[in-house]
Amino acid sequence: MSASPEIPDPVSRFGVVEPEALPEDLRRRVDAVAEKSGFVPNIFRALGHRPDELRAFMDYHDALMDTEGGLSKAERELVVVATSGANHCTYCVVAHGAVLRIRSKDPHLADLVATNPWAVELSPRERAIVDLALVLAGDSAALVEDDLEAARAAGLDDEEIWQVGAITAFFAMSNRLAHLMALRPNPEFHLMGRLPRG
Repeated sequence: MSASPEIPDPVSRFGVVEPEALPEDLRRRVDAVAEKSGFVPNIFRALGHRPDELRAFMDYHDALMDTEGGLSKAERELVVVATSGANHCTYCVVAHGAVLRIRSKDPHLADLVATNPWAVELSPRERAIVDLALVLAGDSAALVEDDLEAARAAGLDDEEIWQVGAITAFFAMSNRLAHLMALRPNPEFHLMGRLPRG
């Protein structure tokens, strides 16, 4: 029996652009991420063929995820993983699951939230964050004042509630782009934050 031909392993069904081929401002930004993480996340390579969209994507991502105040960085990643799990987005679950493991210092939380967010044991505040993200990710038109009051009762203020909503909305869009591209996660993400650093 002859060996079967090797099947291509594309990152995106629309191809990729390597950082050196990006406009200078984007190349600097992507290089900074790569220097910090040790690799170029595939989302940047996959969106590279649409530089204006990549720039807007990175700007809004940074405005939501890197600004001071409100939700902690781990709580923001919790929103991303809950949203991406609800939307069955492999890329975002794997990539942001890695970041959540690191920021929460919990090697199990991301997997539990992504696969069964209703059963995972969470603090009341984390439960409120996840529940609000799930309503918005699943059927945003079903959001009612009681959902917001439940979040407030768990200690979230209106700024933090806005952050949950905005992060959920942005990553719901990102999840859909990842589905469109059939975006493959970088292998490096799978092991990040699972074992203590030696």
